[in-house]
Amino acid sequence: MATNYPASQPGSQRHTLSVLVENRPGVLARIAGLFARRAFNINSLSVSPTERPDISRVTVTADVDEVPLEQIIKQLNKLLHVLKIVDLDPSTTVERELVLIKVAANEETRSDVLEIVNLFRVRVVDVNTESLTIEATGASGKLDALLGLLEHYGIIELVRSGAVAMTRGPRALSEKVIGSEITGR
Repeated sequence: MATNYPASQPGSQRHTLSVLVENRPGVLARIAGLFARRAFNINSLSVSPTERPDISRVTVTADVDEVPLEQIIKQLNKLLHVLKIVDLDPSTTVERELVLIKVAANEETRSDVLEIVNLFRVRVVDVNTESLTIEATGASGKLDALLGLLEHYGIIELVRSGAVAMTRGPRALSEKVIGSEITGR
């Protein structure tokens, strides 16, 4: 079982886009459709409301060359209900994922699996006589390393949230959206 993101295409680089959109039906489908029409695979996609109930944040990670990325951003800006798009700089961004892992753990292997859990400072959220369910959050590299060690014991089931990200510092991306003065910022 491969746990890493899909391999980049030659010359492409992983980008994380933070897209602020009006909180309306169909916006996510239009964003995903734009990537599909341009034949770019989305590595992860996460969407949720923001500090403003009328705005949602879509976080998209994809392996894209610089020139097509610029074209995608221009086309995203043309979509109805898209308010702001930022290609996040990894050096100024906090990015995290959540993963739930059901791993085989019987009497013989349980203590070894628990040692890995403690080493990575993650949590066991369900215990069964034949398995443990582990919850972990962190950077994708940390989660990939955890999965690599647990593969030996047998991963029964896995669900991974995809990246969520925001820039470091006191400013909110939504401050750059018209109408942000409503929040008192």
